[in-house]
Amino acid sequence: MSRSPLITWSPSVTLVPTRVCFNACGYCSFRRSPAPGELAGDGPLSDGLDAGAARVRLKASPAAREVLLLSGELPPGSRGRGNWFARLRSLSALALAAGRLPHTNAGPLSLREMSALGRLNPSLGLMLEGLGPAYDALHRQAPSKRLAVRLGQLEQAGRLGIPFTTGLLLGVGESAAQRRDALELIALLQRRWGHIQEVILQPWRPDGTTAAPLPPEAVNALLSTIAEARRILPPEVHLQLPPNLWPADRLVEALEAGIDDLGGIDTGDVINPAYPQPPPPALAERLALRGWRLRPRLCVHDRWIPWLPAPLRRRAEAMAQQLAAAG
Repeated sequence: MSRSPLITWSPSVTLVPTRVCFNACGYCSFRRSPAPGELAGDGPLSDGLDAGAARVRLKASPAAREVLLLSGELPPGSRGRGNWFARLRSLSALALAAGRLPHTNAGPLSLREMSALGRLNPSLGLMLEGLGPAYDALHRQAPSKRLAVRLGQLEQAGRLGIPFTTGLLLGVGESAAQRRDALELIALLQRRWGHIQEVILQPWRPDGTTAAPLPPEAVNALLSTIAEARRILPPEVHLQLPPNLWPADRLVEALEAGIDDLGGIDTGDVINPAYPQPPPPALAERLALRGWRLRPRLCVHDRWIPWLPAPLRRRAEAMAQQLAAAG
């Protein structure tokens, strides 16, 4: 093995502030259409997660170090946006108070919003998803999924010095050249700002009754994309693959192609609930048989911990030492 045998993952618990979303992507089974008045802020979001329910969820996952805040989006400038954003901040603070580290993925944020969350979250995330006609068609009713908006968010996070996770949604009809162009854009931003800690290469999978394993031809094409991503992206950028969306018997091939991180693993996947998460002990045992070693990490990778505001940096350093001591 010519590279490090170390593969990282983040012990995670997911909190969903709301599934209400003003985007209507052509593939999404996560969102809930807004009820009358919800986007206008005439009342509380009907599925809003309160602090009590969040604490129960955290208590049920004592080993999780990362709290993923995964939210639907309210329109910029809408009257309900302020309450929505206040919930993101309060849940981030609750995670910190519970001895965890929040990582928020809630769509595009204003400069003020991103700055505020950057003081509470060691890392933030937003999928670039991809570029080309296939994505344009899927995002026809999703204003915040426009490529210029997503690239602007990556640029803004770089200017603010916030460790950032992005990624591509693959297998929706894009070409190999379009995958390559998207990776080149991410690499360009990374060379300028240095803040992109990981890129997720996420295979799109249908949900519900149409759920199905990734077919061999798609696996083969994605292995080529992984290898290309490793060549294109600067070496400090981690390449992440969600293990529940990939055939278990071919996971080692993905690692050999360049994957070095398996992302946040919770007891389930709220975006792709039809695809069970592999238990980390079983995953570690499977990989060990082929010479790979699975190690837990924080939501912020070690290289970027020095970037954090002092209070977050001290907390992350202590938690990283605890993880290392636990083996």
